[in-house]
Amino acid sequence: MEWVATLDVQKYSSVFPGIRSGKVVLTDNQREHIIKRRGQEFFDGYFPFFREIIEDPDYIFRDERHAYTVIASKTVSLERRNIHLVIRLAVENDEQGLENSIITAMVENERRYRQRLRNHPALYKKE
Repeated sequence: MEWVATLDVQKYSSVFPGIRSGKVVLTDNQREHIIKRRGQEFFDGYFPFFREIIEDPDYIFRDERHAYTVIASKTVSLERRNIHLVIRLAVENDEQGLENSIITAMVENERRYRQRLRNHPALYKKE
């Protein structure tokens, strides 16, 4: 397990109240999941941006498929790609020791990204 970033609890609380801490981690299992799904080149190229995406997202969306899960989105400077991190938030009802954690990472092309912005209301939008 590796510490990746510290999220702004107030900013993310607009999605789910009761977030226990700001610490965000990436477990070894989820690192392998991202590499298996997106490739080592994707992981090596975009992992350095994970902290920036979490701490200063352009948008935060609710992940409708999973409880206490959000999608932090940001257009990163590397090739102007739209990167999304799916983050499971640790809330007050969760078992002790559970931390906010990255579930997966993905890239969306510009067309799909604009479609997401139109069809899914952002719970947070960077000013």
